[in-house]
Amino acid sequence: MSIDKKKLTIQILTAIGFLLTIKLACIYYVANYEKYALSSFCSINDFIDCDGAAKSSVSQFWGIPLAYWGMLFYITIFFLTIVDKLKQIKFLKFLEVFKNPMSYVTMLGTIAFAFSMVLAGLSLFKIHKLCVLCVITYFIDFIIALVASSGKFRQIAVDFKTTILDFISGAKKYPKTFVVLLIFAVSFFTYSGVTYNFVPHIKKQKAILKYRDIKFNPYRVKGNVLGSEKADVVIELYSDYVCPLCYIHNIMLHQAVKDFSNIKIIHHNYPFDKECNPYISFNMHPNACFMARGAIAARNQGNYWEMSSLLYENQPKNMDAMLKLVDELGFNKDKFISDFESEQTSKEIETELNKAVDLNIDSTPTMYVNGDKIVGVKPYYELKEILIKHGAKRK
Repeated sequence: MSIDKKKLTIQILTAIGFLLTIKLACIYYVANYEKYALSSFCSINDFIDCDGAAKSSVSQFWGIPLAYWGMLFYITIFFLTIVDKLKQIKFLKFLEVFKNPMSYVTMLGTIAFAFSMVLAGLSLFKIHKLCVLCVITYFIDFIIALVASSGKFRQIAVDFKTTILDFISGAKKYPKTFVVLLIFAVSFFTYSGVTYNFVPHIKKQKAILKYRDIKFNPYRVKGNVLGSEKADVVIELYSDYVCPLCYIHNIMLHQAVKDFSNIKIIHHNYPFDKECNPYISFNMHPNACFMARGAIAARNQGNYWEMSSLLYENQPKNMDAMLKLVDELGFNKDKFISDFESEQTSKEIETELNKAVDLNIDSTPTMYVNGDKIVGVKPYYELKEILIKHGAKRK
């Protein structure tokens, strides 16, 4: 295969790959930021699911969507196929450092394919979803490396060595330019990898899920009041003690009370448990009614919020486990059991369920901040913005 035909083949492959990554970038954006968008054409079932793959943490690397990395890769490959012509332009004389562009194409194509195989493994064994368009780009990367090396696998090692030597030679010839580019690259990738500002949905996921690993509420308070009695910002919270996101939300709200001086949280039980909730079609959170009773009984002894945190953390499934928490808190055990089993406690849960249904609440956690409905868990930085918007004042 002549050099011209080799370059032309690579350019065609690059063009196809670039168009595919543009489509993948569109799928990525729609899947993550268009709430009511229809499924993409390559989301066929639970396994062959481009949208599902795009929503996962695997869809980004170092804080940048993989589709954007793909675009950069194909632009770079195309540039290397025309760099010999660009060298002939007088003001682009510095491109002379690209002495063996096909060697660089071989190396980049090989690295891209190796990285693709890692992504394929993560897709199959971690998120259990396959992105068909991604798989096509994996093969394109492999073919690009194969064409650039003329199909000789031994040549790949030679091309890697050549690339490294040329890189060192270019850095020595233009040291200032190399240092500036290095500083820019390190700064940019540090920014993207630390802030996740280019993948805001991943940033949100990480900000929320870090609370999941907290084993106990470090902001736990005692008593029946969470926040200030004379608060300007009142949060009416509907949650379920078995709900894992409610566990996270509980810690965040306790943290907010530590950070703001004029907020108050009022908790309402909304257990997704058919034992006491007649409005749900299936038993989503068994034992939630049991724990709601425990929280109400604890309130009758003046320590609703500490018991709430203990319920989230310990998930007691029977009375023996519940009574261990009662002992830990120093409650009167007989009174606790009496209140736990009382008709009044049952009626209170029923009343709160009816109120939640009247408010069209169908998921937990749901809260009303001065009457403004907020569904689900927000990252703590967003929760603070919501509270400040409604008048919360920092301590």
